[in-house]
Amino acid sequence: MKQVCSFIAKWMGAIVLLLAIAAYLRPSLTDIFEAGWITPLLGVIMFGMGLTLEADDFKVVFSHPKDIVIGCIAQLAIMPGIAWSLAHLFNLPPELAIGVILVGCCPGGTASNLVTYLAKGDVALSVGMTGCSTLLAPILTPFLVLQLAGKSVEVEALGMLLSILEVVIVPIVAGFLVKHFFPNFTQRAVSYLPAFSSLSIATIVFIIIGKNSDKLQHCGLLIIAVVALHNLLGLLLGFCVGKLLGLKSKKCTAISIEVGMQNSGLASSLANLHFAAYPLAVIPGAIFSVWHNLSGALVAKIYAAMNEKAAHTDSL
Repeated sequence: MKQVCSFIAKWMGAIVLLLAIAAYLRPSLTDIFEAGWITPLLGVIMFGMGLTLEADDFKVVFSHPKDIVIGCIAQLAIMPGIAWSLAHLFNLPPELAIGVILVGCCPGGTASNLVTYLAKGDVALSVGMTGCSTLLAPILTPFLVLQLAGKSVEVEALGMLLSILEVVIVPIVAGFLVKHFFPNFTQRAVSYLPAFSSLSIATIVFIIIGKNSDKLQHCGLLIIAVVALHNLLGLLLGFCVGKLLGLKSKKCTAISIEVGMQNSGLASSLANLHFAAYPLAVIPGAIFSVWHNLSGALVAKIYAAMNEKAAHTDSL
């Protein structure tokens, strides 16, 4: 069973991509699922994240606050800014623009920690940034969406705040408490979590693509291009910020990946809950979920080679 879970976690990007293609080509396959499943599935993923958290994970916040502040400011400035700029540059219709902006304003994705590990980056910094951006999300995500999209569409900032608390913060806290009070259960369960989270993410993408396959036919290539640019520019600019501020290669890697990889599942969930009048708003988050797992696998290899070279140079 553990070998199966290891296989699923290793090939997460390919599994998500294959299910997305299947849902697009045969949307009837998703008839057994309801769109309302997206939010509970995201809660399950966040619960799993809570099960893996340690108090030590947040030590980096206090031991290296400068790195965390740099990373979080970079993420909060770069991804929402790129989202807004791309929406205007490509003259996206409001329902696609709000979806792109939602992705940009969400916290870092949980997959970023795994990708940082594979890239031989600073995992402690990555986990600390994910934790901080997630804890700040109930306030900052609605605020940023309101500022960037409030003139184009109606934004329920308070409703979004409550949704993020319910879908993200409460499950994470619950997972953390379960780990504290039931350590034996958690120890047995934690080895299966990456595969379980991967399948949950894949299911979310599968549902969204299948339920909106007809709409994708009219805007598919455009929104794929926008999502890819959003992710790649985030990765590039995140790395550049670290370099300009003189951080070491491993820290630059962590910031790059943390900035470029968003909690796109949360973006789709918020779109589904609060922007039902704009059906296409869920699409950017779903496509981002597919794309950033593929790009993450690629940049992990590039960064790993770069960090190994830097480590060798430092040892000389």
